[in-house]
This record gives sequence, structure tokens and C-alpha cells, in this order.
Amino acid sequence: MQLKSACGALLKMGFLGGGKTAQAMAQGFISAGLVDGKNLRASFSPQDEANMVAFRGLGAQTFTENLPVVQDSQVVFITVKPWIVPLVLDSVKSISGGKLFISVAMGLKLADLEQSLVPEARVIRVMPNIPTLVRAGAAVFVRGKKATEQDCALTQTLFESVGTCDEVTEALIDPITALSGSGPGYVFAMIEAMADGAVKMGLSRDLAYKLAAQTVMGAGKMVRETGIHPGQLKDDVASPGGSTIHGLSFLEKNAFRYIVAGAIEAATNRCREFSTEK
Repeated sequence: MQLKSACGALLKMGFLGGGKTAQAMAQGFISAGLVDGKNLRASFSPQDEANMVAFRGLGAQTFTENLPVVQDSQVVFITVKPWIVPLVLDSVKSISGGKLFISVAMGLKLADLEQSLVPEARVIRVMPNIPTLVRAGAAVFVRGKKATEQDCALTQTLFESVGTCDEVTEALIDPITALSGSGPGYVFAMIEAMADGAVKMGLSRDLAYKLAAQTVMGAGKMVRETGIHPGQLKDDVASPGGSTIHGLSFLEKNAFRYIVAGAIEAATNRCREFSTEK
């Protein structure tokens, strides 16, 4: 069922910036049947022709100015690069009252966003991830001072249509960014490495990628749906003297857990550094 505004009209959404993240969300919301492409609009730099064409392919209107996007939308997604956000919000501040702004910009805190808009504007900060594109995303959100329960419910409905969505405190955003925001990059690298190992052992490249990707997806689904601790699931598959325990032993010998946990720590620290660099 498509979402409607308080007056009963179909909800109109705008995207300030139409890059890959914006496209993933827009395509996901359309695929879930929550919005119609014709009720979407997005702004771009004049040189960003490729992304403009991609948004038009969804049925959306595209602009090279920000004002028309905000003027005709009830919900506005802030999807430009973080360092561009202050300039973009300044260009629409005068008409930001009564709108819900949902920001996915890394490192920009709610207080920064709220100060860049009129006091009546409502703001929610969201950290989605790229699997939103295939409706398997993992998102969290933080409500701003003026955000209503209806705003939070709308945000949750939107992002649960393309994956999971949980409310958190802002203090958790950096480690969550490192985990679920950056996490797909780690998993893609692991899938590639698993496939490389299988190719070395004689599998075709296509079959190796297919099996590796399906294996990762299935393992994640087991953790989510069974509620069993991942350590127990690992023990269940690692029979005495079998191939799995030998593979796990090799991973442990090469500090696999330490390296993966260290990646989360390094990414979290970078997020925190970014917040202080602005």
C-alpha cells in the first residue's frame, strides 16, 4: 500500500542528491510498493547526468536546483556528501518549515542539521546500508527534537520495507556505521576471498561466486531466524576431525576474529574522526 500524507494525498518525497545511496532507497521504496516514482523528485549538480538519467528511469522528476525538490515534498532525504550538506540546507532553509528531513549523511549530528534549518523543521538521522537496494538492508534511526511519533513510524515503515530498522541513541551511530554501514564491504571482500580459494581448488569462477554468496546469505539468515548464538551454530557444523574445524583452525591461526573485530574498531574511529574534522 502506498504511503499517504496527513491530508490523504499520496506522499511526495524529495532527495537532495541522487547518488547510489539515494537510488538504492528510492528503488527499494518503489519495489516495496510504498511510493510511486512519479511522486519522487531529486536534485543534482548540472554535471551529474548519469545519476539524473537513473532517477528519471524510476519515473522521478529531476532538478539542478534544491528549492523545487523541497517545495513539493513532505519528506526530504538529505543524500549529498557530508561536506556539501551545510551549503545545500542553507539553500532550502527558508522553506524547510513543516517538512520532515531524513539525513543519511555520515558524521553530521542532529544538532548540526537542526541548526541549519528553521526551528519548525523536523529531523531524523538514519544510517542505512547498500543492501537496501535489494530490500535486505540494515538501518537504524535517531529522532530529532521536533520529530513526532508519526515521523518515527513513517521512517520505520519506509526502512523496514527494504530490510530492518531500529531506533537507537545518537551515541551508537558511529559503531553502527562501522558495523552495518561499512560491513557489506567486508563481506564482499570475504565472498571474493572464499571464491578465490574455491577457484584455486578447481571450481569455475561463476559457480564459486554463486556458492560463496549463497553461503553467506544463508548463514546470516540462520543467525537471524533461529535465534541461536552464532558460536553454537559454528559448533554444530564443525564436526570432530572434519573439514570445517580444520578451516576454522587455519582462520584462528591467522587471527581471523582479531582482524574482523579490528576492522569494526578502525572504521568506528574513522567515523569519530570525521565528526570532529567538519
